[in-house]
Amino acid sequence: MSSILMNAAVINSYGSANVIKFEEVAIPEPKSNEVLIKVYASTATRADTMMRTGKPWFGRLMLGLTKPKNKITGTGFAGKIISAGSEVTKFKVGESVFGESTNVFSTNAQYLAISEDSVMLKKPEELSYEEAATFTDGHLTSLNFLKNVGKLEPGQKILINGASGSLGTSAVQLAKYMGAEVTGVTSSRNKGLVKSLGADYVIDYTQDNYTDWDEEYDVVYDTVGKSNFAEAKKVLKNDGIYMSPVLKLPLLIQMLFSSFFSRKKAKFQATGMKKEDELLELMQELVGIFKKGKLKTVIDRQFPLEKVAQAHAYIDTGRKKGNVIINIEH
Repeated sequence: MSSILMNAAVINSYGSANVIKFEEVAIPEPKSNEVLIKVYASTATRADTMMRTGKPWFGRLMLGLTKPKNKITGTGFAGKIISAGSEVTKFKVGESVFGESTNVFSTNAQYLAISEDSVMLKKPEELSYEEAATFTDGHLTSLNFLKNVGKLEPGQKILINGASGSLGTSAVQLAKYMGAEVTGVTSSRNKGLVKSLGADYVIDYTQDNYTDWDEEYDVVYDTVGKSNFAEAKKVLKNDGIYMSPVLKLPLLIQMLFSSFFSRKKAKFQATGMKKEDELLELMQELVGIFKKGKLKTVIDRQFPLEKVAQAHAYIDTGRKKGNVIINIEH
C-alpha cells in the first residue's frame, strides 16, 4: 500500500504558516499492532502552530532540532478504520474512531496509521466527525487541568483567561459541570458566547484587566498564556493556583520559585505527555459528560485539507473562537 499516494499537509522546516505545503505522499502501511484510518476530519490548533514555528526553542528537543521530525501536521482526528494489522484486537475494520496522534502527528492527511493502544476510542453515533476530532485538544486538556492540576472542587471560584478559545470554551463548561463559580475573560465580541456556555461573570479584557478586579479566586486558568503568575497573584486566594498549558521560561521560573517560597502556586503540565491509559480515562469521562448534554464543541471555521496553511494563518491572528476544523473529503 505504501506505493499508493495520498494528500497531506507537510512541513519541511520551521517557520510561518507559509512553510505548510499541500503534497502527495505515500499512504502509511500499518504495522501488525496498528490500524489504518481514513481520516474524515482533523484539527488545526494553537499548539500545532507553536510546533510549526519550533518555539519555544527547548521544544525542539522533542520535535527536531533543525527541522520537524514529523513532517505531516495535526494531532486530533476522527475517521473510519479501513484495515487492521494482524495483532489488532481492540478495533474492527469499519468502525468509526476518534482520538489523538500524540507522537507521530500526521492527522492532516487522508489516511493515518496508528497503534491500537493510542489515545483512541470508538466514536459515539451522536457525535459528529467534526466534533469528535476536537476532543483531544480543548476538552481533554482542560479536563486534565481542572481535575488534576488545579484540583477544582464544587463551590470554588475559577477565572478562565482566554475563555472563547478551544481550551477556554471547554473549560467554562467543564468548570460549571464540576460545580464551580466561573468568571471568563474574553473580548467584547465574544462575551455573549462565553456567557451562553455557562460563565457566571464575564470580563472584557479590552475594558478591564482581571488583576485589577476586587475578587479572589481559588484557580486562575490561563488557557492562552497571556498573563503570568506575578500578575495573577493579586487575585489568588492564599492557597490559590495559577496554571497554564502554554510553557514559557518565566512560567518555569515561577513554578520553581512558588514551589518553595509561596503558598500560591504556579503550575504547568503537558497533557499530551501523560500516559496513554490516563488520557483514555479522561477521554471516556468526556464522552460521558457529552452524553449528559453538558459539553458541546464550539467550531469557529472549517478549512479543506488543501488549505491547512490558511487555517494556521487564521489561528496566528489570535481571533479564533473555539475550534478550527480540517475537513477531509469522505
